[in-house]
Amino acid sequence: MNCQLKVYVEESHRGSFASRDELIISHMPLAKFLVKRMAAHLPPHLDEEELMSAAVMGLITAAERFDPTRGILFKTFAEQRIKGMLLDELRSQDWLSRSVRTKYKRLEKEFAILRQRLGRDPTGEEVAKEMGLDLNQYNRLLEEVHSFSIVSLNESWEDDEGSSGSLLDTVPDKDAISPQAQLQSKELAEALGQSIDSLPEKERLVITLYYHEELNLKEIGAVLGLTESRVSQLHSQAIVRLRSKMKPHAR
Repeated sequence: MNCQLKVYVEESHRGSFASRDELIISHMPLAKFLVKRMAAHLPPHLDEEELMSAAVMGLITAAERFDPTRGILFKTFAEQRIKGMLLDELRSQDWLSRSVRTKYKRLEKEFAILRQRLGRDPTGEEVAKEMGLDLNQYNRLLEEVHSFSIVSLNESWEDDEGSSGSLLDTVPDKDAISPQAQLQSKELAEALGQSIDSLPEKERLVITLYYHEELNLKEIGAVLGLTESRVSQLHSQAIVRLRSKMKPHAR
């Protein structure tokens, strides 16, 4: 390699590393924000420092794998990676236990079966009866799976065939290059909007205040005049409905 070419290669490498490092440094507040928000809903014994380490690893991975030619914002891409890494960390600590995941999936399945049978969204009382639970037992179940239902728009699911989807897919990316991708995102966004609009009033308000206004459960309770426990139940029930409704649109 001649000297001039060697200098060019070295400069190119330095430029790419600087760009990567700049992405990491400038988006560190995003990683901290996501950790703080998730930690606020987790048991106090969990190590927040370990979550932060996982978030930083997700951010580094995002910076290394980001391809600007795909037409998505780095912030969007990084959020997906960070959230995925945080969930992996929680699973490794056995916080998202298999029993809780199993209960949540059963709850989601019962909602889907009843909605198909009734031709409308089932009430909590109807789901409880279908599951052989009284209302108190059903509400305790909703609280138990609440932490598992803490989803953001970029948290993914898998359908029965193993195909993955994400509520993030329903948000149109204004910077997307592909007209087809823009159209698909618009259609999914409309489907999500309709699904949210069809929620019972209190559930719709909880989802709006939690994800749009970014209030925590206690703050939402103060706004709606409900206990934090009741808000937790409404949130879990609303997320089960939304995930069940949006699965067909993610295929």
